[in-house]
Amino acid sequence: MKTRILFRATTLSALLLAGTSVAAVQQQYGPTPDLPAPQRGLLPNMTIPKPADWGDQKPNVPDGYRITAIATDLQVPRQTLVLPNGDILVAEGKGGGNAPKMKPKDLIASVIKSRGTTSVKSGDRLTLLRDADGDGRYETRTVFADHLNAPYGLALIGNKLYVANQDALVRFDYQPGQLRAAGAPQPVTDLPSKINHHWTKSLTAGPNGDYLYVGIGSNSNITERGMDAEVDRAEIWQIDPSTGAHRTYASGLRNPTALTFQPDSDRLWAVVNERDELGPNLVPDYLTHVQDGGFYGWPYSYWGQHVDSRVKPANPAKVQTAISPDYSLGSHRAPLGVAFSNPAVGGRFTDGVFVGEHGSWNRADPAGYKVVFIPFENGRPTGDPVDFVSGFLTGDNKTRGRPVGVSVAPDGAVIIADDLTNAVWRVTRDSAATAPNTNRQTLDTAS
Repeated sequence: MKTRILFRATTLSALLLAGTSVAAVQQQYGPTPDLPAPQRGLLPNMTIPKPADWGDQKPNVPDGYRITAIATDLQVPRQTLVLPNGDILVAEGKGGGNAPKMKPKDLIASVIKSRGTTSVKSGDRLTLLRDADGDGRYETRTVFADHLNAPYGLALIGNKLYVANQDALVRFDYQPGQLRAAGAPQPVTDLPSKINHHWTKSLTAGPNGDYLYVGIGSNSNITERGMDAEVDRAEIWQIDPSTGAHRTYASGLRNPTALTFQPDSDRLWAVVNERDELGPNLVPDYLTHVQDGGFYGWPYSYWGQHVDSRVKPANPAKVQTAISPDYSLGSHRAPLGVAFSNPAVGGRFTDGVFVGEHGSWNRADPAGYKVVFIPFENGRPTGDPVDFVSGFLTGDNKTRGRPVGVSVAPDGAVIIADDLTNAVWRVTRDSAATAPNTNRQTLDTAS
């Protein structure tokens, strides 16, 4: 039955959009992307590559680097955190589930989206990985904490570990070397969880540890569930970790899925998933530094002050205040991870950010499904994205994995959660690499 619905939905979508020319887009990346005219139909174009096994393959990495899977058989790994002693925490789980009865369009979209998700049960836990002897194989694996509620964002301030569940920010006492939390999580503050259309709650700590910052996605594409459902949504909160007191730091960000601070600065950066159903080249997902008190357009406008005519009632006064993002990642890439590089990463990847692109559903030709590097100059993103980890797409409308969170360790290792493979990948510089097939080995399992 599910296959029949999917076939009919895909066919209907193709028929409704048949004959619609796709506007030529000259520049999808950077601070001034080309924005074509919106394309709208009864149904949006919806395609997700079918999952495929890796077999004896691995993701592709640049020459001079190698990639290994340091953990497999996880339960929906989403974000990671490198602890001061080198241990890696992995947040595992998936949320949502509180939405009211779906409209036919939403039902069709949910069926198509489910093609690109794992069938593995949500872990609702934190897993700790340890490489005790420094050989690159994480031989110790323990459940650090379980019985959580779709954990996603992770942050450490001193001896307090903070976890953003889909419904609340909680904390654990933490001591270096711990393999398991000593007690139950302590509540810090509730987070908006009505409906949870976008359930992920991203998290980062401020540079001085004075505040935490939580990204909260919208409850719809463009307010089709009504504005009451959007109270406290599409925002970034600033939270006092000692009291739980919070305020809106920035608003109008449809789904701020990952947050980080630029090293040696007080600049907060976010990657944001923008709105759907305006065509394959609208609206660009983006990377931006976030201004305190800034408004970024959702739902009334996109990319600054480009009005979205679907939103009623309009709000011209609010649109006039909308800030244009710093850098377009291209439309429908679904960025879910962001991390600044450091000099230890090496090569041309020392100054900039890594972005994990989970991959598109709202376009015929898949986009994303890789980890890209955005170069920086003078503290700002510049130039086109550079593929850092690719090969997830097979070329025959299948995908072997979907990158999510990205972390960069002090030693330059880039850590990537993959919630389709249910693995954590580790990319390291390999100065001795001489053959191009160093990234074409079988999976190394350290579980």
